[in-house]
Amino acid sequence: MSTEHYDVIIIGTGAGGGTLAYRLASSGKKILILERGAFLPQEKQNWDTVEVYKKDRYHTAETWIDDRDGSQIHPGTGYWVGGNTKVYGGALLRLRERDFDRVEHKGGISPEWILKYQDFEPYYTEAEKLYDVHGERGQDPTEPPTNSPFPFPPVSHEPRIQEIHDDLKKLGLNPINLPLAIKLNEVNRRLGACIRCNTCDGFPCLVNGKGDSDINCVRPAIAKDNITLLTESEVLRLHTSSSGREITSVEVKLDDQIVHFSSDIVVVSCGAINSAALLLRSANDMHPNGLANSSDQVGRNFMKHQHGAIVGITPKLNLSEFQKTLAVLDYYWGEDGFNYPMGLIQLLGKVNKDMIALDAPVFAPGMALDQIAQHSVDWFVTAEDLPDPNNRVTYKNGSVHLRYTENNTEAFDRLMARWGKVLKSIDCGDRIIPVSLYFRKKLDIAAVAHQNGT
Repeated sequence: MSTEHYDVIIIGTGAGGGTLAYRLASSGKKILILERGAFLPQEKQNWDTVEVYKKDRYHTAETWIDDRDGSQIHPGTGYWVGGNTKVYGGALLRLRERDFDRVEHKGGISPEWILKYQDFEPYYTEAEKLYDVHGERGQDPTEPPTNSPFPFPPVSHEPRIQEIHDDLKKLGLNPINLPLAIKLNEVNRRLGACIRCNTCDGFPCLVNGKGDSDINCVRPAIAKDNITLLTESEVLRLHTSSSGREITSVEVKLDDQIVHFSSDIVVVSCGAINSAALLLRSANDMHPNGLANSSDQVGRNFMKHQHGAIVGITPKLNLSEFQKTLAVLDYYWGEDGFNYPMGLIQLLGKVNKDMIALDAPVFAPGMALDQIAQHSVDWFVTAEDLPDPNNRVTYKNGSVHLRYTENNTEAFDRLMARWGKVLKSIDCGDRIIPVSLYFRKKLDIAAVAHQNGT
């Protein structure tokens, strides 16, 4: 069934599609937004750790295939209006100037960008305003230049985190207030939706207190008469003219029917993985390898960052509710004896006993999980992976296939080890705690929240 024509069709409502929809809403153009998911429901399960983490309530039930061994992948991604920004922690940092240059890593080369930081700087400033980012300039020695302050003041540290901040400063490090996209007013709490709870990072927000693509972009956009949003509308393929040079229609599964929409411009913004999959499964006689893929590069160079968690446990109580307020970038470009980029350390949202129970190591007998949670400080460690054409997205037999082999692992391993040593030096600094307990976990191929490349 064919339907009406639009000026622009935007596929996806995440950080890319939602932001674009907001920007174009005032243009007067007739715009259709297609989203395969629904609006994420506001329900008490939003803040239920077992529902969110153990039962994966807000992740897709679809499975992908690990192309290396044929095993199933249960991807850590969700299909909702707002995409994965519905459950992100809200940390929004700019890339550094050098990130746009050719950068030599221990594991290889990060190629130079055609555009530079200065080309993106005004858009970073606009995005920080659009997403209600809180922060403070001048704390971070790696911070790129800008003449614009953050639109909102930094989120304050709770007492235990402030203590850690001060201890890190004594070591000569430069901890910063993590730039956060949240709707918080610490002067008059009634004027902000955020309540500084302990179910933010990784959780949907029951009170719409995050600066996410749904709340900040899509909902304001669809309030305008020229914008139409269709939810639960999965784009199956893009059809081209006989010459293969124009998109003539977008094929959509809507209410168990197949419908076609057309537009002058089609924006594919459904994530690095699903965007590549859509182009690949849109293959036709003129484009036998998929659209825009005469180079055979669509889907290649898949990256997702290297991620790990370090949970440090000491006899000191940590009763923080909103813990995710601090980051350290001192090792972003390396350290003495290792002149290669290492990465970023930031606090996680506060873990609780139910989270620890999902992947608990063998602790001392009788050490209750809730006691562990009350004495833990929880960190997220991120290092770059590098483009590799063999790491790729393909689409076969109706399924997304991922092939991914880690690279640049020495930088990640070094950062994890360095941060463990830093934490131990802090804990031992008061000469009361002789030993601290640390456990670490590196996230696997299913952790695709930071998907890029392709």
